[in-house]
Amino acid sequence: MSMNLTPTELERLTIFSAAEFARRNRTQGIRLSHPEAVALITDEVMTAARRDLAYAEIRDMASRLLTADDVLPGVAEMIPLIMIECPFSEGNKLLALFEPIAAGAAAGGEPVPGEVLTQAGDIEIFADAKGVTIEVLNTGDRDIQVRSHAHFFETNGALQFDRGQAWGMKLDVIAGAGVRFEPGIPKTVRLVPIEGERVAYGQAGLVNGPLDAQGAREAALERARGRGYRGA
Repeated sequence: MSMNLTPTELERLTIFSAAEFARRNRTQGIRLSHPEAVALITDEVMTAARRDLAYAEIRDMASRLLTADDVLPGVAEMIPLIMIECPFSEGNKLLALFEPIAAGAAAGGEPVPGEVLTQAGDIEIFADAKGVTIEVLNTGDRDIQVRSHAHFFETNGALQFDRGQAWGMKLDVIAGAGVRFEPGIPKTVRLVPIEGERVAYGQAGLVNGPLDAQGAREAALERARGRGYRGA
């Protein structure tokens, strides 16, 4: 007689096998890896759901299964969230476990792999940069977002500001950040010089070359005026 298993049942068996492996390691004092920790927590939660324990009770139980002392360094930080589809008697429910691995007794001791250690206090970016402060007005009919490394001179033509002042400049924000300009609302921003080789390609295509080349600024302003850029 053959036993036909659905994909869901096969996945459940995989979770159980990995969880048993994790339980064996844990009883022998072996700290768990990322997949072992996830499998153990998932198996215990799904078993509790089959036992028809209350949702809140399962969530509370799951938060006490493992601590950082039970897993390898860095594993707790790698698991900020586990989402488990639990088979309750009335039907499946999604259980979200936030930071399911609690801090251990040795919390704050050994460094975490990949951890960034910084000095105490705030770090001021572009502290020595000679920037300019300009007022920008979005004359368009929708929001315009400008990112950290955009050559501000070449930003959307509907933005009204002194483009000559913004030549060779970028926003004074951290990498990846940006500023949103809503229609009709003036906003003051600080710009700092683009560093490195100071070459701008693409974007609006107003430069496509070295920013400090002779005549580059004047030629770009002429192109901007020809295309109707505000503030050019």
